[in-house]
Amino acid sequence: ALLVVLQAIDGGGKDSTIKKVFRGVNPQGRRVTSFKQPSERELAHDFLWRVHQATPEKGEIGVFNRSHYEDVLVVRVHDLVPEKVWRDRYRIINEFEHGLAAAGTRVVKLFLAISRDEQARRFRSRQETVHKRWKYNEADEQERTFWDDYQEAFADAINETSSEESPWYVIPADNKWYRNWAVATILVGTLREMDPQYPSHT
Repeated sequence: ALLVVLQAIDGGGKDSTIKKVFRGVNPQGRRVTSFKQPSERELAHDFLWRVHQATPEKGEIGVFNRSHYEDVLVVRVHDLVPEKVWRDRYRIINEFEHGLAAAGTRVVKLFLAISRDEQARRFRSRQETVHKRWKYNEADEQERTFWDDYQEAFADAINETSSEESPWYVIPADNKWYRNWAVATILVGTLREMDPQYPSHT
């Protein structure tokens, strides 16, 4: 199995990356999970509970649009849990991803890095372009005031949880064509290394 984790600040291009890069992949072998604000039921469990249920099966490509990393990003920036809690989650995440790798799931984590000016341009485009207006959310503008806090949180998360078996790749994403090329190149290279095979018949 292959698990692709996509993280970015608001406007970073997660949705369009999935649309462009995976459009040639058979949908029967690909599953995209978008992690929104957790429900009351999800909050009643540990932070990885909902993530475990979404990991890909053998022979499947799983894509996380946002992920378990929100629990060391948003909760940190907005002070939703004590620092001791979110700092300990780095260790828990590393153990979780090590367990996935040991069970045969390759984990590739992609951070789509855009500049503050590009984020502002994309937000304006969402407001001014009719077919993009559904993407616009006033809350995103409020989140922009936490730009520096998010950059620090992303940097720490990447440094604390990148490993040889589940590496982080930081993708310059202001130029969409380059972002798509870089992501596709990494994933094609990963799949070639994995060398997936059709099951043999007995």
